[in-house]
Amino acid sequence: MLADFWTWILDLGNSKTVALLIFFTTFVGIVIYVYSSRKRSERLESYRYMPLMDEDDADRRVKAAEAAQAKGEK
Repeated sequence: MLADFWTWILDLGNSKTVALLIFFTTFVGIVIYVYSSRKRSERLESYRYMPLMDEDDADRRVKAAEAAQAKGEK
């Protein structure tokens, strides 16, 4: 039975389908994890424009996000 399973998986057409299902479920899991918590979602959204910001502005926003997260955990 196990040998039949491996020959089925090793078939190029079937392995592509299995890989697609694995990667798609992983992607959906990551998206659900990131956007399931409102606090986490807001924190990640605050990092959206970080590459375009000056260093001082980016540091201020990171400190504010960390302070808000620490305040929410207490």
